[in-house]
Amino acid sequence: MTRASSIKTTLLAGLFGVFATAAANAADLTVGANIGNVPWEFEDASGKVTGFEVDLVNEIAKRLGKTVEFVNTPFNGLFPAVQSGRINMAISSITITEKRLESVTFAQPYYDSDQSLTVTAASGITGLKDMGGKVVGVDTGSTGDMWAEAHKDEYKLGEIRRFEGLQPAMLDLVAGRVDGYISDIPALLYYVKDKPELKVVERIPTGEKYSIMFNKNDPLATEVNAVITTLKGEGFIAKLHETWFGAKAEDTTSTVAVLDMPKGK
Repeated sequence: MTRASSIKTTLLAGLFGVFATAAANAADLTVGANIGNVPWEFEDASGKVTGFEVDLVNEIAKRLGKTVEFVNTPFNGLFPAVQSGRINMAISSITITEKRLESVTFAQPYYDSDQSLTVTAASGITGLKDMGGKVVGVDTGSTGDMWAEAHKDEYKLGEIRRFEGLQPAMLDLVAGRVDGYISDIPALLYYVKDKPELKVVERIPTGEKYSIMFNKNDPLATEVNAVITTLKGEGFIAKLHETWFGAKAEDTTSTVAVLDMPKGK
């Protein structure tokens, strides 16, 4: 064997070793999440991914005997990622809708929500009635985005400006580049609780329910749904609610009540 051949063989062996190690370390489940979606999935001070849905998915994976890896993905990118198989499932306070059920599958819901309007305390805005001609921020492709578009004329909203998550939207709100931000009320109530310069001034009733999203008819959805039923029965998800929101979940909500998997038309 020549020296060149020996080097080539050594390099190939090294590469195969790297690929083998990567394969051995690959998680059983890849979960897409819009990291920065407080308090559902975000990085803590040490850089660890944490949050209500992170805790839930970690427990589900544990019950299934599987390892899990969270993949940071913009909210609007979660849908093509799960449909193409790049991720096994997706979280990020994703609302179940009839339209979405045409192309993806959801497990049973575990959180009931509405939208909300958040403004700066100094703005003097007290609700949607004051948003005429104003710039409103939304998350791209979210139910808040859909709601703002559908009610733009009713409230005479000005420009609708789209963001990839709460953090950049909050920066623009505080800087005065947008006048109000429409998004999920639990995330905003959690975010502003220690920020007196910001106020959630109006709840926007939408009757939303959050769940984990899968590719259409993926058998994994049924497995996960069964685990969620078990976790509700044990009070695990209700305890998560208390941990992250500091309040007891009502028995009538999807956080506690066992529900069927949503079915599309």
